[in-house]
Amino acid sequence: MVATARAAHLVVDDSPAIFTDSLAEKLLGERAEELIGYHRLHGDLPLLSHARANVVVRSRYLEDRLAALVDRGLPQYVILGAGLDTFAYRNPTAPLAVFEVDHPATQQWKRKLLADSGVDVPEMLRWVPVDFETDQLLDQLVAAGFDPTRPALISWLGVTMYLTWETVDRTLDVLGGLAPGTELVLDYVLPEHLSDQATRTHASVVAQAVSDSGEPWLSRPTPDALTTCLAEHGFGPTKHVRHRDAIDSALWQREDSLSPSGLSMLAHTELRA
Repeated sequence: MVATARAAHLVVDDSPAIFTDSLAEKLLGERAEELIGYHRLHGDLPLLSHARANVVVRSRYLEDRLAALVDRGLPQYVILGAGLDTFAYRNPTAPLAVFEVDHPATQQWKRKLLADSGVDVPEMLRWVPVDFETDQLLDQLVAAGFDPTRPALISWLGVTMYLTWETVDRTLDVLGGLAPGTELVLDYVLPEHLSDQATRTHASVVAQAVSDSGEPWLSRPTPDALTTCLAEHGFGPTKHVRHRDAIDSALWQREDSLSPSGLSMLAHTELRA
């Protein structure tokens, strides 16, 4: 559904695009017309327009930061919960190693989609199959060629809300052992009491939808609680970024149904020396 939101953004929403994923539609394969067609028919519904806005804003913020770090010589990029992320396939000659971390079954499914759609897997892509119930994240990363003594950018988007707080804390403990200068960008759903009425109404609809799909929200920290947890694992300072402020303000001057959501925020932080 995240890949569908990225693909539908280029079809349903007006220019300028907030984020351009040139491969998302192709990766959807034979289901592309069905899935994108739903956005064509119902794209103005808040559930769908906010979904597209959320996905493209966080992707734009993350990849803008990645581009800046690559220009400064960043050697490694780790995508936790990679799903159908297409960065490595859109940028096959990027001068860094890209580590896609996900459940083994999800990666097998993605590899089939890539093969079926004729998308080549670039040499700089490293598959990191991880079952978080049984596998050690750092061990699996190192086995795939990750160098824990060199800085990296860690992307952790669209994941934390589906994990228990204990799992979030345990993962941050692992990330806190990486090289100083490593940056982390994650997003999280705000607790109900920090939202206005319109956002609470929207949140209740989204929460029910994801719960019905079998993936309920399990964690909704406050910014202060997340900052404290990150600091305990060596990260800081932490910048919390609302959707409205995550991209150039000119991109919100729109005639379509996209608008900044108050449902979630981005957190951007760095490992201290």
